[in-house]
Amino acid sequence: MFSLPLHHNAHLEPLEVWHAEEFAAHLDRAREHIRPWVGAGFVTTDVDGARATLGRYAERQAADGGRLYGIRRDGVLIGGVMFTGFQADAGTCEVGCWLEPSSEGSGLVTKACGALLDWAFTVRGLHRAEWYCRADNDRSSAVARRLGMTLEGTLREAWPYEGVRYDKQIWAILARDWLRRTA
Repeated sequence: MFSLPLHHNAHLEPLEVWHAEEFAAHLDRAREHIRPWVGAGFVTTDVDGARATLGRYAERQAADGGRLYGIRRDGVLIGGVMFTGFQADAGTCEVGCWLEPSSEGSGLVTKACGALLDWAFTVRGLHRAEWYCRADNDRSSAVARRLGMTLEGTLREAWPYEGVRYDKQIWAILARDWLRRTA
């Protein structure tokens, strides 16, 4: 297994099915905070649900269609980043994230997402990375902006949550723009 340092006490590491108990405990701390911003199937309520979520991502990774990584600070899972979609044949991917409220503002999500983008563009040769978020999720759109992404549009009322429909933003960055930024 690998562990990529993000900060002196924080690392990015794969999240796998055998982490289900740890993932469930983390979701107990983060659930209500992240629920409005992530897909309903991601926010589980018990170890079996956590195992199922991690299993879906393991299947996606095996099919080269997605990946899931945890952010650990001082050895404790505090959030993560993922390729929610990965289409190597089309040269595109979608990146996403989540984080416990106690860890916001530390720059860890931006660093971790930057590591995913760098790998997607330099190792896998992808052409385009996308980021989707609710239009009222200021923290998420700020991460996209810090990553150098461009807001390409807003899908009106495309994000249903608890009986209300919210606008969804689409952000993206092309490989040439990422490589220029990181050169």
